[in-house]
Amino acid sequence: MLYFLISCVSFILLSKSLTHKPLPPWKGELPPWSWGELSSFLVSWLKKKMLATSCFQVPRFMPLKKIGLSSKEENVEADEDISLLDLPDLALESILDRLSPSGLCSMAAVCRSLRDKCRSDHLWEKHMKRKWGGLIGDSAYREWQLNLASRKRSTLLDQSKKKLFLESFFGVWPFSWFKPKLESSGKSRSYLPVDSIMAWYLSLESGKLWFPAQVYNRENGHVGFMLSCYDAQLSYDSPTDTFRARYSPHGRRTTEENIQWDRLRAPPVNTPPHVLHVPDCLNDLKSGDHIEIQWRRNKEFPYGWWYAVIGHLEQCDGNENRCRCHFSDVVILEFNQYTPGSRWRRMVINRKDHREAGNEADGFYGGIRKLYNKEEITMWKRLWPTQILE
Repeated sequence: MLYFLISCVSFILLSKSLTHKPLPPWKGELPPWSWGELSSFLVSWLKKKMLATSCFQVPRFMPLKKIGLSSKEENVEADEDISLLDLPDLALESILDRLSPSGLCSMAAVCRSLRDKCRSDHLWEKHMKRKWGGLIGDSAYREWQLNLASRKRSTLLDQSKKKLFLESFFGVWPFSWFKPKLESSGKSRSYLPVDSIMAWYLSLESGKLWFPAQVYNRENGHVGFMLSCYDAQLSYDSPTDTFRARYSPHGRRTTEENIQWDRLRAPPVNTPPHVLHVPDCLNDLKSGDHIEIQWRRNKEFPYGWWYAVIGHLEQCDGNENRCRCHFSDVVILEFNQYTPGSRWRRMVINRKDHREAGNEADGFYGGIRKLYNKEEITMWKRLWPTQILE
């Protein structure tokens, strides 16, 4: 401020001395000092004001010890300067590994360094397996990859359209001025990589991604689907922690809501719902084995998987020591949820040459899966109806 006033006064004096025009007539007498005396007075006055002000202000860069802080306060000040990023990599990784998905998202918003660390796949892989591992199978992963490819094609198409529009509007030469902006308007480092596990996890949580899975007892409560499991497209509803399902257009209803986790599973085989599953266990089937078999109402319907057990032939008394049913070319399928005598109770298939068997009246029986996993068997028994079906 002082130098600014001195410069202004000097400029005024210099301009007065260089002008050839006479000074305007003054009314009365001239001031008792000249221009030089006025500038000296201003300089002296400003110096006194600055000196008086400095006596009551603490210098900006004065060390803390000189202003009378105690040693305890100094330690507090020193501790506040320690950053989370100052921790060793192993310690920081251990902290991030214990955060929840929401905690990682919050930590990623702190700074660029933490953002990159919190988005790493090895941190999110654990959360993906913990929550979605029992539901996300190979078919869901393929659906995710197709979704990514579609989004990338859409992005490239949008950028191509923008480029063509700008080239046609501004011409080829002026467009070079806008090219850096167009390139920078695409994927930014601050954006979440679309092919990361974190992006996949958040897409599932948001419910925007529909993925294939299977639903036990489709249209829950409908007796026509008891002890069955059908393919569907699912979407997660995080507020209620339930799912929405979209089935094939065949059936009483094509959608269902409020589906709990315990009614869902990942498809155990990679066979599409309209394709016959080729079994590899027919020669190993014996009485008492637990199985799933494909069944559909007619040729237009998709297959569903139905629970059954391998029964004994009519001529067998069921004694394990005398049973020879597993040597026969005929295999008896028993659906014990139906009453004895029901047309749905038993089905006979050929062990040596089984494809699709059935008719338009009783439906068509397809491929067979033998259940080796006790958890799968327990799941079917948990779904057992409270009363025998007709």
